[in-house]
Amino acid sequence: MPQSSPLPDVAIADDCNYIAAFLTMACPYRCSYCINSFESAGAGAGRLMSAEQWIAALNRLTNLDRPEGLVPVTLQGGEPSVYRGFYDIINGLPERIRIDVLTNLAFDVREMIEQVRPDRLRRDAPYASIRVSYHPDQVQLDELLTKTRRLLDAGFDVGIWGVLHPDQVETVRTAQRQARSQGIDFRTKEFLGFHNGKLYGHYIHDDACSMQANKTVLCRTTEMIIGPDGGVYRCHHDLYEGFEPIGHILDPDFRMSSRLRTCDCYGHCNPCDVKIKTNRLQQFGHTSVTIKFPPEESHESKAHNAPVTLHAD
Repeated sequence: MPQSSPLPDVAIADDCNYIAAFLTMACPYRCSYCINSFESAGAGAGRLMSAEQWIAALNRLTNLDRPEGLVPVTLQGGEPSVYRGFYDIINGLPERIRIDVLTNLAFDVREMIEQVRPDRLRRDAPYASIRVSYHPDQVQLDELLTKTRRLLDAGFDVGIWGVLHPDQVETVRTAQRQARSQGIDFRTKEFLGFHNGKLYGHYIHDDACSMQANKTVLCRTTEMIIGPDGGVYRCHHDLYEGFEPIGHILDPDFRMSSRLRTCDCYGHCNPCDVKIKTNRLQQFGHTSVTIKFPPEESHESKAHNAPVTLHAD
């Protein structure tokens, strides 16, 4: 694993909307619709960076403070709280790096309250810095609401999100009403993926997640995706499917680039990369990636298996 000390700064791209730090792919839950396993069983845990390496790596990042809104580092997984150095990273990063957390709250919230200042996980944003996922078949709602309420009472910025899986829509809606009756922010997200042979979700291109198309395209992302071992990936698909990263966050020569890269996996995109969603400013219509197709094809064409040569602009 490449290292150097001190490491030179890494300026995030001007159009960077999101920085994802996947501390681990491990999770105590086993949701059948987990987006990390959209196509396969996922890449697994693999080798993990130490907390010290994460702190050194993330401390390299500059150009985070933007006039339109700061870009935070989002700790996630898997379930980030099962990572042994979870609190060390939160407390070890400098204040200039704001921190968000994606979690299922499957941990003892007393430890969070004892070890972390609430303002360390708070910033000026139109949504909560600690974003809790609600999985009806994995956790009791009352337990989740109690934990969330304890964190809110301690001064933390917390909200709950529930996925509107076709089999759980009413359950999630009922949970939303119950949470809001207790003053807890509960929002919903559309289900992404296949259910009973039907693909759900709204995507920038209809066949991007079809598992049928097979094209070579040019693609770039507005996200920095860092895997548990420090590898930096083109997209969520490459991380989840165990593809080779495009660089390593501890490599002294690493630089973030938003250039178009050749990809031969179009049609097997992960929904996270191609869904139409809100950006970090809660403006709807954002998509993480820009995809360019061969000039002789439209994005509506059927599967294309022949080799093709593309040139970046």
